[in-house]
Order: sequence, then C-alpha cells, then structure tokens
Amino acid sequence: MARGRNPLAAGAADSNPNSNHDAPLSVSAAIGAAKASVNAIPTMLVAGEVSGFRGPNARSGHCYFQVKDDSASMDAIVWRNTYAHAGVQLRDGMSVVLKGHFDVYVGTGRLSFIAQSLQLAGEGLLRQQVAELARRLKAEGLMDDALKRPIPRFCMRVAVCTSLSGSVIEDVKRTLRRRNPLVEIDVVGCAVQGPGAPQTIIRALEIAAAARPEAILLVRGGGSFEDLMTFNDESLARAVASCPVPVITGIGHEPDTSICDMVSDRRSSTPTAAAESVAPAIDDVVNVIEMRRQRMGAALLKVAGENNMRLDGLAGRASKSMEGRISNERALLDALARRRCLENPMGFVEERTVALMQAEQRLMDAMPRVLDASQRETDGLAHRMRMAGEGMLQPHEAAMGRMAAALDALSPLKVLSRGYAIARDDQGHVLSDAAQVDVGQNVSVLLKDGSLSAQVTAIETSPAPIKGEYPS
Repeated sequence: MARGRNPLAAGAADSNPNSNHDAPLSVSAAIGAAKASVNAIPTMLVAGEVSGFRGPNARSGHCYFQVKDDSASMDAIVWRNTYAHAGVQLRDGMSVVLKGHFDVYVGTGRLSFIAQSLQLAGEGLLRQQVAELARRLKAEGLMDDALKRPIPRFCMRVAVCTSLSGSVIEDVKRTLRRRNPLVEIDVVGCAVQGPGAPQTIIRALEIAAAARPEAILLVRGGGSFEDLMTFNDESLARAVASCPVPVITGIGHEPDTSICDMVSDRRSSTPTAAAESVAPAIDDVVNVIEMRRQRMGAALLKVAGENNMRLDGLAGRASKSMEGRISNERALLDALARRRCLENPMGFVEERTVALMQAEQRLMDAMPRVLDASQRETDGLAHRMRMAGEGMLQPHEAAMGRMAAALDALSPLKVLSRGYAIARDDQGHVLSDAAQVDVGQNVSVLLKDGSLSAQVTAIETSPAPIKGEYPS
C-alpha cells in the first residue's frame, strides 16, 4: 500500500485541543480524540500469525486474538458473522490475511484491528484445503474401513512406487533384504513432489498394479508440508482408493498424515515401517511355520485318533448289523425252502389238474338234471302263458267277429260280389254321377273279378236310385 502523510499524526495535530492552549483533557476527551484520529485511517490488509486465540465467545460468538510478526503484535477482533462467513477455524500459529480497520474502544482506550474479512495464508491455506478435501472424500466413503482391502500377512512379491533418485528406495530394499530375502521387489519410478508429480504417481500405480503384486508400497521421505502436498492431490487419492492391488503408504515422518494415507489400505509412519509391515523377519516366519507345523501335527494326530475310534465303533455296529441282517435273511430262506411249491413245483400243478377234472365231472353230472328241471319249468310256464293268453283273448274274439261281419257287410267287395261295379275316371276318382265325365273320356270299371277300361260314348241321366240299393 502506498504510504503518504501519516494519517494518525495528521489527525492528532488537527484535533488536538492543546494545540492552542495548555488546558488539560479528560480521559474521555483524550480517548475520543485518539478514536477520531484512528477512524480516519483507511481500510487495509494485514498479514500475520495468530496468537492467543480466544473464541468464538460462548455468548456473543466473537473471536479475540493477537496478530504478530517477528517484531510486533496487535489485538484483533473478528465479529461472529465475519467468522462464520470465512468458513475457517482459527488456531494459534496460523498465517492469516485480515482486511479491516483500526478502532479504539472508548471504555479502556485499547487499540484493536477490526477484521471485516479473513483468509488463511501460506501453509494455513493449504491445510484448510486439505482438510476440506478430507471431509469430502470421507463423506463419499473412500476412507471407510469396510472398503479397505486385506493385505496378506506374508507378501512374497511387492511393488514399490517412489523416486529413484532419493535414499528411500535403497532403505526399502535394504529393509526387505534384511527381514526376508525371499520377497521379490518390483520398483516403479515416479516424481514425489513438484508440478505434475501426482500424474506420474498415478501412472506408476497403474504399471505396478498390472504386474499383479500382492501389495504396492507408495513411499517417500520427509519434507515440509508444501513438499508433501503432492500426496494431498484429489486425483491421486482417488487412484489409490480404486487401485485393484492393496496400497500401503509410508509418506514423510510420524506426524505427517496425507490424504493418500487416509484412503490407503494401510498407513505406515515411515517408508521403512511400510517395508517392515509387508516383510516379517525371516526368523519370525520360520518360527511361525514351525509352530504351525507342530500344531498341525498335533491336530492331525488328534483327528486321526478320533477318527480311528469312530471307525472302530462304526465297524462294530456294522458287524452286528450285518450279522443280524444275515441271520434274518437265512431264516427267511429256510422258511421259503420249506414251502411245498419249492420242494415239488409240479405237485401244485397236479393238484390243480385233479381238482379241475373233478369239477368237470361234477359239471357233466349236473347238466342233465339241470336241463330236465329247466325243461319242466319251461313247459309249465308255457302252458300257463297259453291258458292266460286264451283267457285274455276270448272276450275280444267275439267283438272282433261282430266287427268283422259288419265290415264284411259294408265292404265294397261284398257289393261287387252281387253284380255291381265301381267306375273311376282317368284320374282314379270314383264316379258317382254321370255329370262327372265327358263323352270320349276313358274310364276304368272294377268288377268282382278283374277290371276293364272303357270309353264314354253317351251320357244319360237317370232317376235317383231305389232306397237300399248301391249306385252302379
């Protein structure tokens, strides 16, 4: 900020009541004069380190602290709304940039810097960004223990992703050779700090995972917070979380914790500790194998003994069961062997043959008697039916005789037998009147015996027939 005339000195000279006379001022007047002069100072930006932080106040929510540098310090106040809007959590040691103005508190005459806005500076800002990223990734579940992949207790092949120019890779190799020379090591070089380092590490993780090791060591030596910011990169953290092979981190020293440490499957305090975690000492491996061999031998002997006892018991029960089953089957066979059908199979057929012949003889003897009895019964029934029929028909025979005589008397054939005839026209209609035909018309005449055809040559009308006679 360009500096010109000192506003504080100018304000004091302009408002000093003693400039024209030597009358003393009251404390209130003196503080008011100072406040007026301080209020004339314009808004400014101040950078410094937070010290003696107190807040937010339980009742007001305001924050009170000092801002200092190497040679001076001043009181600062951040009102509740300003602090909430800033979105940071201040603590001692943070580097901040405050925008505001000076003010004098009338009650005590204390000079304070009233911050209208604040933001972190330098490492403090970086830590705020890292904390925000950590909260976001945790909310997504990338740090859940349930998602962390299991790491074999004895890794026989591991990949190491680190810088090839530092001492870290040699420390890791030396640790693995010392603890377990059987472990195979695949080294994939990458940049561990500086611009573009996260992308080289992501590529190194892809190459290491393609080789299918049992675990990947992502390690680097110590450094400042800014040097370790590479391992707080969001894209690198997501690559570590999604790597198909378990990732073990050993970044910096014990107090250093990066985002990659949080999302990895195992976090170690140093690169050496990361190497030790995947390569137990060979002596420990031998001891564990020997102990497990002894335990396995004892377990096998116990299982074999229990199985032998179980087999003996099963064999005894099976033997008794088989003896009982064989005894039952033998008794059944003996009973079957004593059956007559098995001793003399043809005897059953012979018995059936004799019985069949006897039944045939009885049937032949019984048939004449049955037929005679049936014949007598049939004759008796026929006689009874004949007598009953004659009795039922006799009343109707007389009536039928009378009706037959009447029909015979009325029959045209009876009339014909007395010399009369029946004439019909060519349509077959019986002629009862001479007017029913014309001269030249053919007629047929029915006689007692036979018939004849005739042609009408003349028509004559005649008187009515004599009563009691049939017309001709």
